[in-house]
Amino acid sequence: MSDNPMKTLILYATKHGAAREIARRISERFNGAEACDLKQNAIPDLSGYDCVIFGSSIYAGMMLKEARIFLSQNAGALQGKRLGLFISGMGTDNEKEVLSSVFPEGLLNSAKAAGILGGIFDPQKAGVFGRFIMKIASKQSGYRDTIDDDKIGEFVKAVRGE
Repeated sequence: MSDNPMKTLILYATKHGAAREIARRISERFNGAEACDLKQNAIPDLSGYDCVIFGSSIYAGMMLKEARIFLSQNAGALQGKRLGLFISGMGTDNEKEVLSSVFPEGLLNSAKAAGILGGIFDPQKAGVFGRFIMKIASKQSGYRDTIDDDKIGEFVKAVRGE
């Protein structure tokens, strides 16, 4: 890491906390990074940051509404930054196709790193419909954490350019 660290902002949208947990783990690797929940916080002025990491949970193949709105309003500003894009989700099959379906092509092309970094399924938070879908889709009904610390480490190194 350089002596002059990049000023980094981590923006995320989460429904049940998995994207927040990924953002926390990323921030531990970026000394002094500020994390901001798009659903709960005012978004800081992006011009004050060298690096922006953006992530969202996905449900039924879509990012959360707050994430979609933010991207549509700020895609141009993000392309001028050192950029990392992540998704929180249980499946990592077809990663490139999933990333392409949720992020605009221009952002994906300008990102230093993009990936699905895992997710958490907590039946206590999922509700009846969420539990039903999880049981049908993956035959999973209990608590499951697939957040991948090794993949987060690779993601951070790529964003930094290491």
